[in-house]
This record gives sequence, C-alpha cells and structure tokens, in this order.
Amino acid sequence: MSYRCSTLPDMAWTRALLAALAVCVLLLTGSAGCGTSGADEQQNRRNDPSPSPVGKLLDETDKEGHRYREVEEEGAPDVGIEVQPAAGNSWNVRLTLEDFRFSPAGAKPEAVAGRGTVRLFVNGHLVAELRTSEYRLSARYVPHGTHHVTARLYADDGTVWAVDGEPVESTADVTASAQSESEGTETSPEAAGTANGALSAPGSVLRTEGRGFPDRGGKAS
Repeated sequence: MSYRCSTLPDMAWTRALLAALAVCVLLLTGSAGCGTSGADEQQNRRNDPSPSPVGKLLDETDKEGHRYREVEEEGAPDVGIEVQPAAGNSWNVRLTLEDFRFSPAGAKPEAVAGRGTVRLFVNGHLVAELRTSEYRLSARYVPHGTHHVTARLYADDGTVWAVDGEPVESTADVTASAQSESEGTETSPEAAGTANGALSAPGSVLRTEGRGFPDRGGKAS
C-alpha cells in the first residue's frame, strides 16, 4: 500500500509536465500563425495604393492598372513637356513642373501631396521613370514617323495624380524623317509638333504645356 502511495507524486508531476508542454506547443503555433498573418498584411500594404486623406482613389486606372488619385484643381500638381532635336538623332526632353517635386530614390511607397515621379511614355509605352526634369530620349524610341511623347505624374505608391477624373500629363508629338542615302545618315530629327499634330520648322523649340501653364507653342493634353 505504501508503494502505491509513493507513485502518486510522480504521476502528478508527469501530468503537469505534459500539460505544460501542450501549452508551449499551442503558444508556439499561435505565434507562428500571427507572424505569417503579419507578413501577409505587410505584403498587401506594399501592393495596394495608400488610402486617402491624400486625394481620392478612383476606379479608373492607366494601362498598367495603376489607379487614379484625384485631387482638387486648386494647388494640384501640373507638368509641361518640351522636346527638341539633339545630336545623334536623339531628342532632349525637358519638363516644367508646377506644385510638384521629385521624390528621392528609396522614398516610402505612400502618396504625399505634390510629390512623386514622372513617367515618360512614347506612343503609350513606358520608356523611363524620371526623378529629374531633363532626359535624353534615344533615337531608337523615335524611328521614322510621328510619335507621341507623354509625361505623366505619379505618386510614390504608384497611383496616378489626377484632376477632374483625368491624369495629370502633357503630350508632345515629334516627327523623325528619313534622309536620302546620299546624305550619309539613316534618319534625323526633323521637327516636333503639338498635341494637335501641327509641325514646326526643324530645330525650333517645341513644347506642350500642362493645365496651369500658358499655351506656348502647343496644346496640352
């Protein structure tokens, strides 16, 4: 009888140990689950545009699926674009910005009023994301013919700055013409034009302006 009584403490101690181990397993499993959920939530925040109060997210998107972020016209950012022929059949692109400044590389992926980058498109195809107001456009993007060069403003979260449901952008038309073989080159920048397709004399300064700029040589889109 005394032998049986002596085993009771050992049995109680064993049960307590098993219960403690079960609690530890539950805690570890719960912590791992929480960690996975937090990582998924963080990834979703990176993929989704930052919400208001900076403007209003619209359902409209650009061709790449980036949503428009609409702001009031008063104090809204604006952009104008100027395109000039340059050496080597390339083109000098110069931007004029109003109420907008470039964000540095590595900026947080969130929308900040009046900040972001400018994306440059040729015929609707993305060529470069700019953090400076000047860019040399290679001749390979502008072969023989007329092409549309568009500068569009983006927030750091990838949304498109918009006013009245339209993206904040400006477009200039440029025309490259082929020269005869006797002149020794394949193509040359002949002229740049305005958004309505009018052409100007070779070598002149050509531009289109944004919403808030005076119309100087072209109509903004």
